[in-house]
Amino acid sequence: MLDKQCQSVYIEYIQYSIIVNKCTYLLLCLRVKEKSMDIIISNSSGIPLYEQIEEQIKSQIMTGELVEGDALPSMRVLAKDLKISIITTKRAYEDLERDGFIYSVTGRGSFVKGINSDIVKENMMFAIQELLESAVDKAILGKVTVDELQEMLKLLYEEKSL
Repeated sequence: MLDKQCQSVYIEYIQYSIIVNKCTYLLLCLRVKEKSMDIIISNSSGIPLYEQIEEQIKSQIMTGELVEGDALPSMRVLAKDLKISIITTKRAYEDLERDGFIYSVTGRGSFVKGINSDIVKENMMFAIQELLESAVDKAILGKVTVDELQEMLKLLYEEKSL
């Protein structure tokens, strides 16, 4: 497993006043500060690398670790840091943009988009549906009834929501 920190940046504006020959000049400086973003990938997990990257960035956005306007590392920097192909990072960023999690500005980079709760819920519902389909397939194989399945789901939900 490869554990790398990819660097995202935000800019801090600093204002200075300088007096030269009895004239006051306003000097505006930009200081770039680093903000870390952890991406952990595994070549042996069976999940494509671009999906691993996507899911981790989505998770960091949904949990608030990455907030609207945060800069993501460039595709090249991320690929270099993770020692993977730039095509892989490009695919991940394109999918994240398509799904509404990030936006890209030509020549400036990719940034976290404001979270649309409807999109987040829709993505969650899709993921839940896939998991439930798998559970139903196993229930049918194991001759578990719908009532038994609903009771198990109800108990699990109540246990987790406490």
